[in-house]
Amino acid sequence: MSFESLGLPAALARAVADSGYTQPTDVQLRAIPPAMAGSDLRVSSSTGSGKTAAFVLPALNRGLAARAAAQADVSKRRDNKTVHGPRVLVLTPTRELAMQVAKATDSYGRHIPGLRVATIVGGVPYHAQLKALRGPLDVLIATPGRLMDHMANGKAVLANVELFVLDEADRMLDMGFIDDIKLVAQALPA
Repeated sequence: MSFESLGLPAALARAVADSGYTQPTDVQLRAIPPAMAGSDLRVSSSTGSGKTAAFVLPALNRGLAARAAAQADVSKRRDNKTVHGPRVLVLTPTRELAMQVAKATDSYGRHIPGLRVATIVGGVPYHAQLKALRGPLDVLIATPGRLMDHMANGKAVLANVELFVLDEADRMLDMGFIDDIKLVAQALPA
């Protein structure tokens, strides 16, 4: 079975091929089709099994669909207001994992013109993060603490999130992030 058979658009299938992958892993075969259909998923798989691609590819597919719909709708809108904040929010327990997910997102999204991906983590100056949070954003990858800092000062707008991913949720819970996760989830649209 190929990645194309999973229903990925050409831009994503080409990026996967550019990354050297020819066939989806078991977790990708099981997760990508229902994720692209809009199902909620809880996925558990070993390190190196392809979990990141299993959620990044459907997230980017959703972003492509939303972008196409928004472009088609531009002619109908009179206000021409820019959509602020991310459409996809990925929460990770550590800066290192956030950077890894951002790298995968950039790699798989390389053929998507104008793709905007931002990473919000501790240990990085606020100025660059504030700049990244302005305007439209396709994917926001964040650690709970730094995201909550930006939420508290009103800079992280989550009103347009369509897809919420908890990467390594078990680890976040083990690290005591349950209250932070609940607060972030409450800030998202229903």
